[in-house]
Amino acid sequence: MKDGLGSGFRGLKDRLFEQIRDEVDDERVIRAMKRVSRENFVPAELHDQAYDDAALPIGQRQTISQPLMVAMMVSALRVRRSDKVLEVGTGSGYQAAVLAELAGQVVTVERVPGLCDSAAARLAELGYSNITVYEAGPELGRRADGPYDAIVVAAAAPRLPRALMDQLAMGGRLVVPVGSADTQELMRVIRGPRDFSIHTLGGCRFVPLIGDGAWAEDDPDLLEHTGDPQL
Repeated sequence: MKDGLGSGFRGLKDRLFEQIRDEVDDERVIRAMKRVSRENFVPAELHDQAYDDAALPIGQRQTISQPLMVAMMVSALRVRRSDKVLEVGTGSGYQAAVLAELAGQVVTVERVPGLCDSAAARLAELGYSNITVYEAGPELGRRADGPYDAIVVAAAAPRLPRALMDQLAMGGRLVVPVGSADTQELMRVIRGPRDFSIHTLGGCRFVPLIGDGAWAEDDPDLLEHTGDPQL
């Protein structure tokens, strides 16, 4: 894919991924992330911060997630090349691009029309032919294209979202932040033949997940919530 980095940025990129390796022992995910140029997914005025291990604003009160958090979530998904993956919360398209380096097909949904359109155009320009971007409806996910081998949610739900759990294929994995508007736990759910197994992966903080079975857009608990993803 296109890489706009100069030699100075390449040094910053290498340093970032050395830091991530200390926390995420998954070379396949790290190699995939290194193939994606994060500066293509942040506003031009923030290019000099593209390889900081930090969330950055992308407009519409949304953020591009911290690289370490992306590595943790994608690693927890255990994505295979044959997998169909659903991403809820396209944002800038960065995590979808990382997933597309690992999976056979990526379906991603975004509720903010402006972000949806810009991410779709950006990903097409960068040559990601195995990603389809849709504007999200009121129902969480995209049942029409399911079931999915893996689902990742880039926003925080107040409880485990049953609508997404039901879109998992047998053996499918869901990774989602769950908790209050201010602090959450990253959860992994695996669909078994009779029930779901649930694992807690650690603390995090994300923008709220809006939709049926999640937060209402006018919920007063969300009014002061900025939601910058962080550990």
